[in-house]
Amino acid sequence: MRKLIYLAVAATAFGMAACTPTPGYVITGTIEGATDGDTVLLQEVSGRQMVSIDTAIVSNGTFKFKGTQDSAVNRYLVYPKGGLHMDFFLENGKIAIALTRDSDSATGTPNNDAYQEVRSQLNVLNQKATQAYLTSKDTTLSAEVVEAKTAELDQLEAEMDAVIKTGVEKNITNPVGIMLFKQSFSRIAPKESLAFIQKLPAAVQNEEVIIKIKEMLDKKVKTDIGEKFTDFEMLTPDGKPVKLSDYAGKGKVVLVDFWASWCGPCRQEMPNLVDAYKQYKGKNFEIVGVSLDKSAEPWKEALKKMNMTWPQMSDLKFWDCEGVQLYGITGIPHTVIIDGEGTIIARGLHGDALLAKLAEILK
Repeated sequence: MRKLIYLAVAATAFGMAACTPTPGYVITGTIEGATDGDTVLLQEVSGRQMVSIDTAIVSNGTFKFKGTQDSAVNRYLVYPKGGLHMDFFLENGKIAIALTRDSDSATGTPNNDAYQEVRSQLNVLNQKATQAYLTSKDTTLSAEVVEAKTAELDQLEAEMDAVIKTGVEKNITNPVGIMLFKQSFSRIAPKESLAFIQKLPAAVQNEEVIIKIKEMLDKKVKTDIGEKFTDFEMLTPDGKPVKLSDYAGKGKVVLVDFWASWCGPCRQEMPNLVDAYKQYKGKNFEIVGVSLDKSAEPWKEALKKMNMTWPQMSDLKFWDCEGVQLYGITGIPHTVIIDGEGTIIARGLHGDALLAKLAEILK
């Protein structure tokens, strides 16, 4: 009897094992505006290209992907016909997707649920920012309304940064936090970013990209607010050697502007600097431009065209520019404000925030 019971239990256990489905993922989704027969692409980033790894056809208003995945990885769903796309985490489990123009969502698995918490907040802020931006470009509105909308945009950007930082903090040991950190570390204070690196899994800390980020952050910490400026030497447009210390630390407030003639946002920001220079030039104030140009002619032409009459320097090394390397700069335009004693008192300001800071320290 005992033998029969044992055989029955063993058979049941074997049957359960045999019937257990192979772990894998099932992605089921809907797309705003899609019709039956439309194609949906599952893509990954390879180098700088998007590469399709699977396709699905919309049927009865939905699409479906099936497969297996060893570990959670960031991937993209793309609806070419409607120009829609979104990223999500491809991982084993049942994933529900809603691809829309304003409020994408991917839920049902641990990493996607964690990522969706961040995405949902950013979707709301992005919708507000889009509306504020469109309003700020309305030429029929008064200057006061446009200024208020511009200030609203700055506030919304700060709120987005806070959402991302919280997302990193809550998820720093999982794929969501790791991805958010890699994408957004430059929007977090350098010392806080270095602290986040210490919380990353050991294997991730040893990745080449994280090692490079840490090196960059170490430079930012050395040139952060409250630190003495780091000196460097380049050439003027006339080819003469010049140092930052020829201007900084000699009693004047110095605004160091990292820019390039090929940088659209830099050119858009330049009228603010031109106005600031006219207003404060005689008030113990100087601007020093540091160009990331690769050749002299476009640099010199931009100086004349945009009426940049303040001192300029460049080593014509593009992103290998010595100043960029020393200050850990990852994007331009980028400003560094140095007080009369040579201490850095602000970094990364632009637009109204920059003008407000200058008004505060040069009043």
